[in-house]
Amino acid sequence: QVHLVESGGGLVQAGGSLRLSCVASARTATYNMGWFRQAPGKEREFVAAVSWGGGWTDYADSVKGRFTISRDNAKNTVYLQMSSLKPEDTADYYCAAKWYSGQYDYEKENDYDYWGQGTQVTVSS
Repeated sequence: QVHLVESGGGLVQAGGSLRLSCVASARTATYNMGWFRQAPGKEREFVAAVSWGGGWTDYADSVKGRFTISRDNAKNTVYLQMSSLKPEDTADYYCAAKWYSGQYDYEKENDYDYWGQGTQVTVSS
């Protein structure tokens, strides 16, 4: 069992920045990691993913160029740096972990093994 704890959410004005953190109870070096978000009244959606070694990343089109996912395996932590925030980025943000071995669809939430409890991000206009 891997426990994931997100932090760093809050209220920010449009155009501002936030950095989310996700700390894992196990070695993140053996997990591919992803960030998802769920806005009120909407389904959870993929935001960003990073491979277990950090050599590969990908992003949803809606956040490309504004968000950056990174990881520090020595600290068992994954980050999501969010810049140029927009009101439509308002959502609960979740990190997720997928065991590094085997094929998976990184945009598909059901393919992840563990989830955090989420952190709320509110962007005011």
